[in-house]
Amino acid sequence: MIIEHSRNAQYLSNTYLVCDHAGGSAVVIDAGGPVEPLFVAADRLSVKPSMVLLTHHHFDHVSEVGELLRHWPEMPVLISPLERDLVSAATDTIDTGDRLTPGELVIRPLHTPGHTLGMLSFLVEHHGAAAVFTGDTLFRDSVGGVRAPGHTTYQALKDSIMGTLMELDPATEIHPGHSEPTTVAQEWEHNPFIRIWRGLDREGSQSCVALGDAATLILLGPDYDGGHKAWVRWPDGSDDIVPGSRVEATA
Repeated sequence: MIIEHSRNAQYLSNTYLVCDHAGGSAVVIDAGGPVEPLFVAADRLSVKPSMVLLTHHHFDHVSEVGELLRHWPEMPVLISPLERDLVSAATDTIDTGDRLTPGELVIRPLHTPGHTLGMLSFLVEHHGAAAVFTGDTLFRDSVGGVRAPGHTTYQALKDSIMGTLMELDPATEIHPGHSEPTTVAQEWEHNPFIRIWRGLDREGSQSCVALGDAATLILLGPDYDGGHKAWVRWPDGSDDIVPGSRVEATA
């Protein structure tokens, strides 16, 4: 399996070109751009993608779909049926239980809601190697927030990570929607959110103000952009994952 990527300098969002081998079959995953480097990579590898797979509908993951289609006309654009109406360029849907086999690749969508209702992660396998493209569900040392447009809940995000992504083979590469790659094994051992969920580290108890309301700061962890992601607990006992910049510790 060959994985090429391009990263948007503003959003740090990744667009991926995945192929089985040079001269073989390929797909594009997400479309936050810039996409010109992937056109160059496709020419170098002598591949033409057969489809675009979108993890979710947010602008920083779909903004360059039109440019992809201008370069590779009539290429199908697939997204979760729960978000089909949110991306005008989407031509069809894909969901858990489907199985795509472009060339020697085997692609399985995994429903990983939390950041958005229809969020999909794409598990791609090729001759024993596996990579999962996690959109905004799981990042290196961090997790997705659950206050973005179309979000669901903290519990849904936790279940997506612990009950789906962390159940994959530890050697599986993780290629997130933003910033750097990692592996299931790396995140299982070192991701601070996952370590608390596993019972390895203790929850915090610092009082704070989050999004303007009183809360308890369970964890102020790193985020993919060099900032922080905060896990907070509200007075009613419910939890949230919010931007660290929207949280202030109190005495």
